[in-house]
Amino acid sequence: MKCKVGRGGAYSRTVSTLTERRKAATQLDIARAAAELFTERGPDGTTAEDIALRAGVALRTFYRYFRSKQDAVAPLLAGGADRWRESLAAAEPGSTVPAALERSIAEALAGADEEAAEGLRWTRGLLRAAAEDPALRAVWYRVNQESEEKLLAVVAELAGPDADPLEVRLAAAAATDAIRVALEAWAETDAPVRGKGAPAELAVRCLRELMGGMGPLAPAGA
Repeated sequence: MKCKVGRGGAYSRTVSTLTERRKAATQLDIARAAAELFTERGPDGTTAEDIALRAGVALRTFYRYFRSKQDAVAPLLAGGADRWRESLAAAEPGSTVPAALERSIAEALAGADEEAAEGLRWTRGLLRAAAEDPALRAVWYRVNQESEEKLLAVVAELAGPDADPLEVRLAAAAATDAIRVALEAWAETDAPVRGKGAPAELAVRCLRELMGGMGPLAPAGA
């Protein structure tokens, strides 16, 4: 009986993982459809029904995952931040927090491949649409707030147990705001995805300005 239960437990975990992946894939499909339509028509010219139709899902499926049409783009906006935190968490041992943040931000916003560049272009379109839509701006700010809260634990781990908690919090806030401000400023221009005036350059500049008066926040023993 124990073996039978064990197999059942493993099977349940596998099913759960597959279900979660399908759910995430469906959410991302809906998010991309919403981003396309917002860019083409603007939020006012787009309905939840339009988004569901473009994504190839039923309207009830749309509302199973999202409360509003604006909320639908959250997975697309949050995806880049998730990948950035993973990169930061893998920073080399002994790295100071500012150096690790700068390096990871530059890499995350570099638009190194076409998928990354496309993600930046989607963000630009959404931020331009958000300029005229308070509900869409609220989603953007919420995504940034949630990203900062998740980033706090990563920065604390990099800084080590002896780091000043206030400086750790300030570093997480500075990094989040550096990216937010850079993307917002870039979206107002026609600057390229890479090179002068691109998100990576702007974000590194913002980070240096915001963290200029802080210490190195080096890991203990570094």
